Amino acid sequence: MSSTSKARKRACDSCYRRKIQCDAESPKCNWCSHHSLDCTFNRPTRVKKTAKSKKEPRPEGLSQRIERLEQFLANKITQQQDDRPEPAAESQQSASCGSSSNSQVDSPGRLGDQAFSCPDSAIGSFGKLHFAGYHLGEISLGNGVPLFSSGGRRWIESQTGQSLGFAQLDLPLWHNHDRDHDAFASPSDTELPDLKVTEEYYNFFCNGHIRYVFPIVDTELFKQTIAAAYEPPGRGPRYQHARAKACVLSFLSIISFMEPSANVTPVDCNACALKAQYLLPQVMVDTSLDGLQIAFMQGMFNMFSGLFEKAVMFHALACRIVLILGGHTQAIDPSSPRPDSETENSWRIKCHIRKYFWMCYSFDKDAAIRSGHPPAISDEHCNLTLPSQYSDPNQELRIDSVGNPFLPGDLRLALIKSKAGRLLYSAQALLKSDAELLRDIRELDDELEEWRMAISPSYRPSLSYRESDGGINHNLSVSEKMHHIITNFEYHYLVATIHQATSRCRSWDNRDSGESEGVSSSLALSVEASRSTLLYLRTAVEALAGESFWMVIFYPMTAILTIFCNILLNPLCSRANEDLELLRTAPHFIKNIRIPRLTENEISHMKMIEDFVAELIRLGSHAILKAQGAQQSFPHHILSHESP
Repeated sequence: MSSTSKARKRACDSCYRRKIQCDAESPKCNWCSHHSLDCTFNRPTRVKKTAKSKKEPRPEGLSQRIERLEQFLANKITQQQDDRPEPAAESQQSASCGSSSNSQVDSPGRLGDQAFSCPDSAIGSFGKLHFAGYHLGEISLGNGVPLFSSGGRRWIESQTGQSLGFAQLDLPLWHNHDRDHDAFASPSDTELPDLKVTEEYYNFFCNGHIRYVFPIVDTELFKQTIAAAYEPPGRGPRYQHARAKACVLSFLSIISFMEPSANVTPVDCNACALKAQYLLPQVMVDTSLDGLQIAFMQGMFNMFSGLFEKAVMFHALACRIVLILGGHTQAIDPSSPRPDSETENSWRIKCHIRKYFWMCYSFDKDAAIRSGHPPAISDEHCNLTLPSQYSDPNQELRIDSVGNPFLPGDLRLALIKSKAGRLLYSAQALLKSDAELLRDIRELDDELEEWRMAISPSYRPSLSYRESDGGINHNLSVSEKMHHIITNFEYHYLVATIHQATSRCRSWDNRDSGESEGVSSSLALSVEASRSTLLYLRTAVEALAGESFWMVIFYPMTAILTIFCNILLNPLCSRANEDLELLRTAPHFIKNIRIPRLTENEISHMKMIEDFVAELIRLGSHAILKAQGAQQSFPHHILSHESP
């Protein structure tokens, strides 16, 4: 190395790669001299970007965190371009790290390089849950998401000094634990209720808010199905008659579950669903629109009953049927006028199948990212052109060309959710380097922010929700309120899910070297989004439709787990006690969700949630006390830092 080098960099390649101070002495710096290394300055220089972003600037707090994440990403990419050090130098550095008293590589449940180096290992870990480099639990194909793995439990015990006071649960707390829920019951018959009763529920659907939230039937086409179901047997193929009956029964199970008005004749929703299921062998002779509606409505009924495993199986059937019917490739815009070449009936059928594709797609991406299961619908095989009305950010309830409402939720959010699952949580995503993972997180974060800024300000989610931000407009209809609430829950959940993917980064194993600064920034966004979820629940609980309990409970329960893990990770954080109080109030607001028919199972489940959160609070309190005691006993070993 020449002593007359021009534009000499502040750190040599070896010191830069290790993130250590370089004295830049000539001809060799102190580190290279002591380790017999070539002291080079050959790494490429990053070119500073001069182009200005066309996007609107974000609020300062989020912007600063994202800038730190981008800087960390740039550093990681630059490091990958450098020449790798010689084996001797590598072994010396490894020995140095291994002797550090602060090394966390061997901590209980800690991620090591081995988990990423072997493809079989990575693929086998599909669906694992991580937090800040700790492996907390598995996503089981049979049972959903167990709360903690054995490694996760060991980490909790090491952070708190306490044994866990609850048994390992077979199912997550957002699942109905009543597994025998009508599973072995037999219907006394498969007969339909009186035609007048069915017509009451049909009219209730046509005039009620449910139609705008879930357009499960076309009002005109379903008249034909009702007529076929009540037609005397023998006038047509038996399977067609059975299919029409099963469709009507599935419809009744959904609408009666949604707590119709007191003027409607009561119907046993569970009995209707069970009768329809007993007709399934006769129904699945071929694929049809009625068969699609039956499978979807059965999945929907079980989803709203908290029976997620059963719901997912019906959902997979609905997805397969809608693909066979061509709903995934039809370039049909239900909001456009009917072409002259189509009859009104044929146009309604095509539009309804396309709507069902989008409903199946939305449910599919939601189930995949919640459970870790692969999606049933692959984006690469689908025409994902959105209806034209989605270009209008002020139109919250969209109506098609024949007057029917078009889809719940927001399809743009479903597309982002699908991309997040593919880029961050697929089997291939587990093989990505830290730099690749951080780049994908940044890309998804940008897309999510673009979506947030594109929707109507009247129900646009806040970046970080505070109760002072205001509540729900009570002048809105029930469907509009639910749209507002679910949009906010979904946004904060997606922020948390996207940024929590940094928990798999190997940088957490080198926390003392400063490499974890960027991923810590990203994880802070995940924790803050989880706080926003629980704070928003306080505001939204009074406006929540009670029948959505089993769908909505997922959001606060996942937020509770994230905040609890952050308390264990950063027990000396200034917000740790505030977070404990936030957890303490969560069960109260969950109990305030008005369930239409509060059964013994729901009451028992509420008690289970209360006990579970109480145990998390106890463990979190012990983690704080343990850390404070260690700080008082060994103050010189404690490094003060700001946590999420």
